[in-house]
Amino acid sequence: MNNLRGRYSILINGQFPGPEINSTSNNNVVANVFNNLDEPLLFTWHGVQQRKNSWQDGTPGVQCPILPGTNYTYKFQVKDQIGSYFYYPTTGLQRAVGGFGGLRIFSRLLIPVPYADPEDEYWVLICDWYGKSHKTLKMELDSGRSIGRPAGVIINGKNAKGDGSDEPLYTMKPGKTYKYRICNTGLKDTLNFRFQGHGMKLVETEGSHVVQNVYDSLDVHVGQCYTVLVTADKEPRDYYMIASTRMTKYNLLGKGIIRYTNGKGPASPVLPPAPVGWAWSLNQFRSFRWNLTASAARPNPQGSYHYGQINITRTIKFVNSVSNVNGKLCYAINGVSHVDPETPVKLAEYYGIADKVFKYNIISDEPPTDLKAITIAPNVMQTTFRTFIEIIFENPEKVLQSYNLGGYSFFAVAGEPGTWTPEKRKGYNLLDAISRHTIQVFPKSWAAIMLTFDNAGMWQLRSEHAEHRYLGQQLYLSVESEEKSTRDEYNLPETQLVCGIVKDMPRPPPKYV
Repeated sequence: MNNLRGRYSILINGQFPGPEINSTSNNNVVANVFNNLDEPLLFTWHGVQQRKNSWQDGTPGVQCPILPGTNYTYKFQVKDQIGSYFYYPTTGLQRAVGGFGGLRIFSRLLIPVPYADPEDEYWVLICDWYGKSHKTLKMELDSGRSIGRPAGVIINGKNAKGDGSDEPLYTMKPGKTYKYRICNTGLKDTLNFRFQGHGMKLVETEGSHVVQNVYDSLDVHVGQCYTVLVTADKEPRDYYMIASTRMTKYNLLGKGIIRYTNGKGPASPVLPPAPVGWAWSLNQFRSFRWNLTASAARPNPQGSYHYGQINITRTIKFVNSVSNVNGKLCYAINGVSHVDPETPVKLAEYYGIADKVFKYNIISDEPPTDLKAITIAPNVMQTTFRTFIEIIFENPEKVLQSYNLGGYSFFAVAGEPGTWTPEKRKGYNLLDAISRHTIQVFPKSWAAIMLTFDNAGMWQLRSEHAEHRYLGQQLYLSVESEEKSTRDEYNLPETQLVCGIVKDMPRPPPKYV
């Protein structure tokens, strides 16, 4: 923990943001984490599917924390994935003060990429910033208050002053095209990202090649990532890249300098405006389309997977709510506000003592009538392995929601104002909806996703809004293979940390063979 430029920050290898992790599809990644903080620590690899290996997902429901002064080595394969992702700490509100960095997965050389190689590529990690320590923010939530509004917006940990003293974040050669990997690593605010005077050609979203459209700006919701191409074809001088809050009562803005290598002038103080209203953002979401002819991590085209022709075997409807319970804010999904037990739910399940730690399925596939009556308990829902499921997120509140599902990508087939009914399926995009891991749900609106639960393990479905997640807007999906085979899921790693009631228990024999 360091006080970096007047801000308390968690540094990785002395850096903020942390060092990028570079890999290629199907590589094995080994990350040795030494915890030099004065509190427990965990990391998740946001968007990495951890095939058969939820043990390495780094969420509190799966992994015991890395205690101060100790280390833990994550070992995982980036199986059948490409794209732009990031890692961050999942313990408490540590992400509020850093600890995050980019994670990119390149395509294998034998698989063609649907655009020419760029001159170079750059990370752009944008986030709202509170100017307080994560411990202070945690105390505010624990005392029943909200964390309120952020103090500002930063890009790669900085905000350009605009007084001529700013060093460029990146440089571009005239006439060359560059790849920018943009992720919103913040706590709660949607950020609109744009370049001064330059369009952005969107080429990839969270592991999916997309139909390549040019955008003046992109709404990047919390937890989402976009990859764009930008060509240096303007007058050679400095230009701003801008990230500003959207759909809020406040207007906060962060800037960074992009400099032409032969540039001879400062960036103009006149900034391109952000769009107004969330209808614009909804229409932009509808414009995103899967590139059906491009190959992603495998040689076969993305469009060879006809998700729209698969029969739905189950529909789950999740509705978020908020209420005051004993003087404290509680956020819930289907009336249950999740709390992490001392023993991670995955460990309890593997050791065969789940009944001593939590109860399965305390929520049903339909939300209760009274959403204000909130139960506080571990929230674990069982799903059947290899079934094709439709999930509806309904948001009755006035603020936008953002959800991430660990272990999977899903098809974001629809999003509309109002409430969902089965008739809404007629409007689903069953041909070329993009496959991604994080979906936004607009105020007083719903969103629908579809996926096959083909990755056995214990996976967190979480609100990407840190305040909501910390106060219970999350759950775990238990996906178990009846065959109990290592073809479907790995056994408990020998190096896995144990805690809670299993700490002094003998390790069980391998569960899967």
